[in-house]
Amino acid sequence: MEVLSRGGANSWPASVAAALLVAAVIAGALRWAKKRRSTSGTARARLPGGSLGWPLVGETLAFISAAYSPRPESFVEKRRLLYGKVFKSHLWGSPAVVSSDAEVSRAVLQADASSFVPWYPRSLMELMGESSILVLGGGLQRRVHGLSGAFFKSPQLKARVTAGMQRRVAEAMDAWRRRCGGDGGAGAVVVRVQDEAKSIVFETLVRALIGLEPGQEMHFLKQQFHEFIAGLISLPIKLPGAQLYRSIKAKKRMAKLIQKIIQEKKENRAYEAPRDMIDVLMSNGSDELTDELISDNMIDFMIPAEDSVPVLITLAVKYLSECPLALEQLEEENMELKRRKSDVGETLQWTDYMSLTFTQHVITETLRIGNIINGIMRKAVKDVEVKGQLLIPKGWCVFLYFRSVHLDGHIYSDPYAFNPWRWKERDIMAGSSYFTPFGGGQRLCPGVDLARLEASIFLHHLVTSFSWVADEDTVVNFPTVRLKRGMPIKVTPKT
Repeated sequence: MEVLSRGGANSWPASVAAALLVAAVIAGALRWAKKRRSTSGTARARLPGGSLGWPLVGETLAFISAAYSPRPESFVEKRRLLYGKVFKSHLWGSPAVVSSDAEVSRAVLQADASSFVPWYPRSLMELMGESSILVLGGGLQRRVHGLSGAFFKSPQLKARVTAGMQRRVAEAMDAWRRRCGGDGGAGAVVVRVQDEAKSIVFETLVRALIGLEPGQEMHFLKQQFHEFIAGLISLPIKLPGAQLYRSIKAKKRMAKLIQKIIQEKKENRAYEAPRDMIDVLMSNGSDELTDELISDNMIDFMIPAEDSVPVLITLAVKYLSECPLALEQLEEENMELKRRKSDVGETLQWTDYMSLTFTQHVITETLRIGNIINGIMRKAVKDVEVKGQLLIPKGWCVFLYFRSVHLDGHIYSDPYAFNPWRWKERDIMAGSSYFTPFGGGQRLCPGVDLARLEASIFLHHLVTSFSWVADEDTVVNFPTVRLKRGMPIKVTPKT
């Protein structure tokens, strides 16, 4: 008995411990199974394959090297073959997930600020400031974006922009004709499309934004803006003499001018429909829309006048020059519109330009193959699961690389060929995740329609007034897309 008692006493705790251990394992397994069922997607989501590259610099140097080459997408394409359409990397000082998958990119673009916020290189963030629409979040971003989007899409603004653009284009092309006449009336003169388009579009857009007319202040603003925009992609050094330092100073001088205009509007305010973007934001009545916020965002809205729209126009001229059949059809369509309006004694309205079907196909194809905005970056504010399989860790950036989608041979046949006719049967693609030249989601560029309109006006007056021969020029894709020589063409007036 005693032996049995001792034996039983010693084995009782062991058996209880074993039973408790088994129970704990079973309970843990049940909890794990339940959690897996409730968050099965999260459990399967994982970071994509790839490489973080070298310490500190990551793969940024490799990306820049490819960006300067004739095939900027080679950086992404090389890794796409190794790891798939989505891969991890390290760019601009941050670990990043790079996406060349249209559906993944769409999911990120559609996400709200609880998952992703805008992210840009440090120099750009320093220059834009916290009140920029590019970095604003929450209700304030939605208010500014909604007000600006409604204004840019309004028929009233489009009518004023059309009138202003037509006037500036006519002035520029009259100057071309006088130069031709100065050479005896028969010779062609060289114009640089990129420079001409920048001057015309900048003055037209600035007038729509802040109501500024051509003159000394417009000239001053243009000078300061050129200094400002040079620092968007620069070394993040704010010491005297550095580009970023000069750009910040230029922005302050521009903001001072715009805030003076705001004060003048306040002092002379009349109850009438808003005529420019400042009027729209001032009339909202929100205390959050301060003079500083308004002036900063007016400067941000000027950026397309220097980069996006003039480059769109310039690339269209380049591609048309290299595709005689497309140029011929564009000319026929626009000459027909000009004759029709002339016969009834009417001037062209914005709806006329936007009704030019083939012209819109040319613009769409230029946007696809030109990739003026090759991608955008977002930063995850928490661990984010995309499409149930992809994990983007908190603090990581995600780089949505539109260029690879636009040049994907599985989506577009012969993707490197300029083929406006492809859009005749694929208009629906212009609104899909496979065509995102202006981004998408809640931060879709509010000036999409205005960019198309301004390009249509320029192309109409060019092809109906002049013939031209283009010189050789090459596209530079970094740090921004532009033509190396400004796209020189020899123009001759049509008789």
